[in-house]
Amino acid sequence: MVNARYRDTCSQISVQETLARLAFRPPVCIPKAFPLAPPAAGGLPHGGARCGWVSLVGAGPGDPELLTLRAARRIAEAEVVVYDNLVGSGVLDLIPEDAQRIYVGKEAGRHALPQGDINRLLLRLARQGLRVVRLKGGDPFIFGRGGEEMETLAAAGVVCEVVPGITAASGMAACTGIPLTHREHAQTLVFATGHLKDGTVNLDWTALARPQQTVVIYMGLGALELICDALIAHGLPADTPAAVVHAASTPQQRVVGQPLATLPAAVRAAGLGSPSLIVIGSVTRLHEVLQPAMPQRAPAPAAAVPA
Repeated sequence: MVNARYRDTCSQISVQETLARLAFRPPVCIPKAFPLAPPAAGGLPHGGARCGWVSLVGAGPGDPELLTLRAARRIAEAEVVVYDNLVGSGVLDLIPEDAQRIYVGKEAGRHALPQGDINRLLLRLARQGLRVVRLKGGDPFIFGRGGEEMETLAAAGVVCEVVPGITAASGMAACTGIPLTHREHAQTLVFATGHLKDGTVNLDWTALARPQQTVVIYMGLGALELICDALIAHGLPADTPAAVVHAASTPQQRVVGQPLATLPAAVRAAGLGSPSLIVIGSVTRLHEVLQPAMPQRAPAPAAAVPA
């Protein structure tokens, strides 16, 4: 049984204090020296010239308590943090005061820097001998362009590690009571991006419209009506349960659930914006069943997911 005094003491420690302590006094099982170690002989091109290092760090879905211990440490060690639009404010609060912050976020139709410029920026900072954290919402390798950035760094012989983060879909599931898989509802899980390019969304609609699966679409809010119409046109019943979850794991979290055919209108009426996930499948029905058993978060308006 947990000692009551210990429990009360822990409840008074802020997230920032806790993560800072973990970052500066790491457990033995997480090697602090890893990013500074040179690459194995012949492991990187150009001889792996001595320079700084880059950590591609997943910041998770927004709640700073969902950071990994290694992510917290890399942030605390950083001399420069290059961060995205979807990194939660609580995570940004963990950046050391003396570290340089560079915002390179992408929003619909607005990019602080094109991706190629971001790649070159990381390379330039590393060649200056700096400890660089590339801080990304969610996980760097799930719709985060981490692979593109790492390719650039690897080709130049820069030491680069990836610190995985909780992807937005997993954070959403944990905070809404919408399980991504369930033996009675979904045996297949699909992640897709609904990011518009040239006014179209190029997805395998036939595969996405299969029954007994959960589909989670990232960055698809702007194309929600197109997505719903296409899925129905490719055979998914119009009354398929679905939901849009805004700002999962943060105090601004909201859930709007409706059948596929009426979801776009309901989301417009609720005024949901980005960041939001589209979740399609009968697992969304479990929101009403499981949510009451979960710890209460900051109140926000929500529309119920129909049975």
